[in-house]
Amino acid sequence: MFIQENFSLQAHNTFGIAAQARFFVTVTNGEMLLEALAYAQQHHLPLTLLGGGSNVLFTKNIEGLLVQIANKGMVVEKEDEDFVWVRVAAGEVWHDFVQFAVKNNWGGVENLSLIYGTVGAAPMQNIGAYGVEIKAVFEYLEAIELSTQTKKVFDKTACQFGYRQSIFKQSLKNQVVITQVVFKLTKRNHVFNTSYGAIQQVLNEKNLSPSIQNISEAVIHIRQSKLPNPEVLGNAGSFFKNPEIPTEQFLQLQAQYPQIPNYAAEIAGYTKVPAGWLIEQCGWKGKKVGNCGVHKDQALVIVNYGGATGAEIWAVAEAVQQSVAEKFGVVLHPEVNCF
Repeated sequence: MFIQENFSLQAHNTFGIAAQARFFVTVTNGEMLLEALAYAQQHHLPLTLLGGGSNVLFTKNIEGLLVQIANKGMVVEKEDEDFVWVRVAAGEVWHDFVQFAVKNNWGGVENLSLIYGTVGAAPMQNIGAYGVEIKAVFEYLEAIELSTQTKKVFDKTACQFGYRQSIFKQSLKNQVVITQVVFKLTKRNHVFNTSYGAIQQVLNEKNLSPSIQNISEAVIHIRQSKLPNPEVLGNAGSFFKNPEIPTEQFLQLQAQYPQIPNYAAEIAGYTKVPAGWLIEQCGWKGKKVGNCGVHKDQALVIVNYGGATGAEIWAVAEAVQQSVAEKFGVVLHPEVNCF
């Protein structure tokens, strides 16, 4: 195990923030992870866990030990005529796993193509896009409990999935580290989801019928046309969750703003409103503040034009929140994890 000191995190977060970790180590297997946890415990170091760095904003340097989870592996655990259960290491790149499934014509994650980050971070966030969330294909995960350094298994119920939410962002935040995730994918009789966003439109334009491969390619096309590539322009994708507000409040807003878009919420009596639309109505789309700002094509994305600090980006996020709250009476909550 090789622990580095005063390690630059600039290449390890998609915002490209030039923060440092006091101590840094990359772990590629379970034995190394346990060694890192023991090291932090013995030296009384605060512990921070990092995956692909695609959903984090470093507003300051990280004290203690930052552990990057980088274990690899994708294997079929079992299968029958209808389904295949795939075990994926937490350190695998999410999009690599999606492409692995698509290549094998296994259905369930094609709508989640080109989402940046690692497999281990996916259940923490219950990532979702274009009408699909990972809870629909999630079977169980394995994790190490930090306090006891023992393995724990969490099924779908135990994960307490909600909209961009799970128990790992609530009562178990910073209590466990996810090491393996098992997904249940379809081998036949797959139900395609093309109703959300522009998927069906793209398929029609290309004269393609719905298939696992075609839907994945359509989603990639849409995302590349709407969202900036973090390798070119620093960002963490959607910065805010789409707010779910009481339907009564939504109807009041709709009376004032008849064009306000909306979607069904998971909770009865609530309506989901696109955060990007709210932000755009407040005049933030394309607005630049110093070295950062709101993207010109997608108001849900805050970008680093180069040289911005995490504190500067967070200040823009807070200003956006304030604008939306003042104009619409709606509170925006970040999807991005801030340190």
